[in-house]
Amino acid sequence: MSSNVNARAALAAASLLVAAPVLAQAPQADAPPAAAQPTITRPPQLVQPVEAQYPPEALKEGLTASVRLIITIAEDGAVSDVQPTEAVGHGFDEAAIAAVRQFRFSPAEVDGVPAPVQVEYVYHFTLEAPPPAEGTAAAEAEAPKATLTGTLISRGSRSRVPGATVRCGDEADAAEALSDADGRFTLEVPPGECAVRVIASGFQLYQTKETLKANETTEVNFYLAPAGSPFETVVRSARPKKEVVRRTVTREEAQKTPGTFGDPIRVLQALPGVARAPFISGDLLVRGSNPGQTATLMDGVRIPNLFHLLGGPSVVNAEFIDSLDFYPGGYGSQYGRAVGGVVDVTTRKGAADTVHGSVKVDLLDAGFFLEAPVTDGISVAASARRSYIDTLLPAVLPKNEGETLSIVPVYWDYQLRVDFGAKRGTTPEPGTARNTGYIMAFGSDDKLKLVTGGEETDRDISLDTRTRFHRVKGDWTYRKGDFTSVFTPYVGLDYFDISFGQYIEHDVISSLGAREVMTLDVSSLLTLRTGLDVYFEHVKVDVQAPAPGGTEYVPFPGNDPVSELIHEEPVINGFDGALFAEADFKFGAFTVTPGLRGNFQRVNGTRNWLLDPRLWLRYTMSERTAIKGSLGLYSQPADTYQFIFSPYGNPLLDYQRAFQTSLGVEQRLGETWNVDVTGFFNRRFENVVSPGDLRPTSNGSFVQDRFVNMGIGKAYGVELMVKKERASATDKWSGWLSYTLSHAEDGRAGAKPRGDNPLGQDGPPGSDEETYGLSPWDQTHILTLVANYILGNGWEVGGRFRLTTGRPTTPLTHPHDIYDSDTNNYQPTYGPFRSARTSSFHQLDVRVEKGWRFDNWTLALYMDVQNIYNAENVEFIFNDYRYRNDVKIPGIPILPVLGVKGSF
Repeated sequence: MSSNVNARAALAAASLLVAAPVLAQAPQADAPPAAAQPTITRPPQLVQPVEAQYPPEALKEGLTASVRLIITIAEDGAVSDVQPTEAVGHGFDEAAIAAVRQFRFSPAEVDGVPAPVQVEYVYHFTLEAPPPAEGTAAAEAEAPKATLTGTLISRGSRSRVPGATVRCGDEADAAEALSDADGRFTLEVPPGECAVRVIASGFQLYQTKETLKANETTEVNFYLAPAGSPFETVVRSARPKKEVVRRTVTREEAQKTPGTFGDPIRVLQALPGVARAPFISGDLLVRGSNPGQTATLMDGVRIPNLFHLLGGPSVVNAEFIDSLDFYPGGYGSQYGRAVGGVVDVTTRKGAADTVHGSVKVDLLDAGFFLEAPVTDGISVAASARRSYIDTLLPAVLPKNEGETLSIVPVYWDYQLRVDFGAKRGTTPEPGTARNTGYIMAFGSDDKLKLVTGGEETDRDISLDTRTRFHRVKGDWTYRKGDFTSVFTPYVGLDYFDISFGQYIEHDVISSLGAREVMTLDVSSLLTLRTGLDVYFEHVKVDVQAPAPGGTEYVPFPGNDPVSELIHEEPVINGFDGALFAEADFKFGAFTVTPGLRGNFQRVNGTRNWLLDPRLWLRYTMSERTAIKGSLGLYSQPADTYQFIFSPYGNPLLDYQRAFQTSLGVEQRLGETWNVDVTGFFNRRFENVVSPGDLRPTSNGSFVQDRFVNMGIGKAYGVELMVKKERASATDKWSGWLSYTLSHAEDGRAGAKPRGDNPLGQDGPPGSDEETYGLSPWDQTHILTLVANYILGNGWEVGGRFRLTTGRPTTPLTHPHDIYDSDTNNYQPTYGPFRSARTSSFHQLDVRVEKGWRFDNWTLALYMDVQNIYNAENVEFIFNDYRYRNDVKIPGIPILPVLGVKGSF
């Protein structure tokens, strides 16, 4: 009996390589939602099979077998790993693995980019049957056939499941078919009962029985249940790292982090390197930087604020977020205009298979998300959200006027995106180009409102603060061979309104910008990137304010002087542009990325330019261990409005600068644990501070600028990230520990300004020495522990514990009252500058969620409790009018938020 080995590839599910966990610092990954998963635009093709050696003993006994294998195919088409899914025995497993390890595939592409993938491969060992008797072939040709056709759908989300294997029975010679990009399949089998088996990566095995009639077609829909939790999102792909630290947060995991109220961007508070900001600010304080020094981007376009006022939710609807890239430092030359970190929120493409959406309602706000295909190659996605806490809160406040008065945020936001171009899942002809793009509009509106339980007419307090922004951007991606070009033009409109007492300001900023990034993969050892980044803004300021003392009026002794009101309407035009280039050189285990960013700024008659060289390197010691490091210069232009004429600004400002360096190591422990340790040192210089210097003018008088480039600062520390990911669908828990040990200082170079010494007792005014003091945002220890556990039957519970050192303060030492008769006020007496701290912050947040999955939709009910044991953490400290006592203002008390979310 002769043997004939048939190696047929059941390339089912072609799931992308499951890489290191999200939030860890090992190669990060995107986890797009089920409706917009990364798509294999070019599946791997077997170009060099190797025949397996038939096990001798099995051959003697006439045994056959089908060995199911999970093959990991590297970016270059080589087989990097082979694992059997079930042991067959009789030597078949070893023989199949040995042969498949020698296979060669054509490289796979994911969304047009070469990427590692995992495929299921069935290696069949069969024995050649005797030649059929004369006439048998004709009889078989006339045998009746039945057709089973249908669509594979992800249960609960109605997303189509591509690349799945559909088989009728589990025998070695059973008929099978592969579902296409739309989840469609067609299977021709003998009539009768068909034991259907559907195998798809990331989904549970689906089994059913269908009775098929001869010469008839049976149309079915099979709903496949995702593996693991009903709301689990699997990490699908790994992107090559170009920065020392890039923490990529997927939407689904971030939404389940306790204390975030389902807002993915709030998870930034739980990552290493991020200090805790006061609860009402919403600022990002990264590696010792000050507020406003970390760039916040949405799809690569800068936005004025990432969070709504008073530390509210992010300005992006959670369902619209695909991923969130956080760079605490050491980022590539593509990014600029920041001396701190960078946060880049990526929105997701609308679904190409069918209509999807969600509605979320809780005690703070309500919002919706909708996505749908319009036609082949065109899809649309939209979302909107509106708060209503200002309407609900008065109903529970005491009715006695003056007993309770609260400031609450009122906000809304929207996003609309239209995608066009080549349809996802399609593969262009060899040598042809692939064009995709989208147009997106998004915006946000915030204002603060006073609410009380009494009559509004009884109030004698007014408040008018409002900020709005709108952006419209385009994106055109061109790919041909190893060349990729991404062009991103955008326009923006920002409004800032504030009214407080006699001070009234209304600002309008019109902006226009564009980015172009070109990438060329010269070889597997060299990748080149270059591009430009330009930005123009037109600023109109309308301000009414008391004249600065000593400029428009002369103070006089006695009661408080009543200053003259001035009204100014300056108009300023500002431009900031950059050219950048960088290259990835691979030398065995080493990867080196040098980069250079050239910056040019012009505001009215002021011109500034500089170069920012940067270097990133990585040494991969083994598959589980890597060492990484970076150093470079970073710059941030002063805000355009700060260039207005003195004494209200300074038209001679220059770039703010920073030198950043870091060194770290990544270590993977087993299959589920990752450890990342990174040390950093940052030095800031020529930063904009206030007040400015006193300088002579052309007419012989003196003027004091409001701003000057004399700010300095330094920060150093160590960041630790320990991440536990779920190993499989049966693994119940995941989480991470984040710890930062840091020290941050701020100061001023050169002579200190006249007037009250802003640096306490560290030195007399007028000295020329650099003077450092603790940064007001310094926090020595920042510890966060996050854990999530799947209880089963749709239940999931999680917790987040945070502990941080209190912020520095200057203590009040008041041995006696000091009365100033000129101003009719008491004056304080302070101790050494920032020699004390507020009490440490600690808080425990808990989230409980129950989910139900139906065929066409899912329902989730959740309770997110912030500060569950009601810790009274001090956020601010005020003094009484004689400066005798400190009044400590606590932060948010226990805050339970009940919400419901339906998705389809």
